[in-house]
Amino acid sequence: MSTAPSKVLVPAEDLRTFSAALLEKGGLSAEHAATTADVFVWAALRGVDSHGIARVPAYLELLAKGVANARPEITVESTTAATAVVDADRAPGPVALTAAAHEAVRRARETGIASVGVRRTVHTGAIGYYVSKIAEQGLVGLGFVAGMPNMGYTGVKGAAVATSPLAVAVPARDHAPLLLDMATATIALGKIRQAKASSTPLPEGAAATEDGTPTTDPEKAVMPLPLGGAKGSGMSLAFELLTSVLVGAPIFSAFHSDDPKGRKHRQNALLIALDPAAFGDPDTFTAAVDGTLSTLKGLPVADGANGVYYPGERSAGVAELRAAQGVPVSPKVWRELTESAARLGVTPPQTAPDA
Repeated sequence: MSTAPSKVLVPAEDLRTFSAALLEKGGLSAEHAATTADVFVWAALRGVDSHGIARVPAYLELLAKGVANARPEITVESTTAATAVVDADRAPGPVALTAAAHEAVRRARETGIASVGVRRTVHTGAIGYYVSKIAEQGLVGLGFVAGMPNMGYTGVKGAAVATSPLAVAVPARDHAPLLLDMATATIALGKIRQAKASSTPLPEGAAATEDGTPTTDPEKAVMPLPLGGAKGSGMSLAFELLTSVLVGAPIFSAFHSDDPKGRKHRQNALLIALDPAAFGDPDTFTAAVDGTLSTLKGLPVADGANGVYYPGERSAGVAELRAAQGVPVSPKVWRELTESAARLGVTPPQTAPDA
């Protein structure tokens, strides 16, 4: 009896170089290709495979179709020292939001706190990456994203708002940073597709049919439902106001208008960097963060639980393991990557079977 093909292991640095080469062949500059690949590999290292290198073929398609702009003219607009708006000119999200994170850190060093909006980008990727980059600089990072409506809203028939994510990263001294990275949906769209492929029933209250009727049938489910009902949908609407409306690029109202241009894919974001030094001694802050996390982990473990974890702790452990052993890539994703490589004239890296 034959077994299903196993995953392959690829060294993280090889995967980063390979992904960047593919994206550069797809039209991005060498710098932008490397930045985008870094976001994908960061997610893959942490086990967030839905936002990992599986995204490379999709981004190549976005670039080929002109949905994403391979040669954007990114501009930064600012009227005050602590605030800026990055106009992405339809640049891929990793390019635009990485630039915004750098801008937020630079400004926060001077002003204590800084917010940078991102207007007109295309698929932000793993938002946890950008706030983590802020935390690596010793600052607290917060991020919000608004996208195209693809999720229900309490009391509305059909798709109304987006599965807009939020992320918070807090640096520590001895612990891995706290990283809260979550969507406002109960379940990801990718999970619905996976359930359909495997004919696995969906959890109660996680997904809905096209008209918004909750269902556990993966064949009928087309969209996720908000996390916590009115709480999740309300958060999504708030993020639309904090990002899209704030930077003068509304998505929600345009999507639900009669203008067909309102349904053209785009996303907006807001990144905030907060410097602990503006509130006191930064070393005292990170030590207190460590103390808080240690206190949490020292609490009694509930029956049946295998430990107490804070947000981002387990994914940081996965990243450490994968950095040492290689990143596992599914047969389907590896096939898509190697097919793209053959088409674009890129040599894939060596792989090993995943034990």
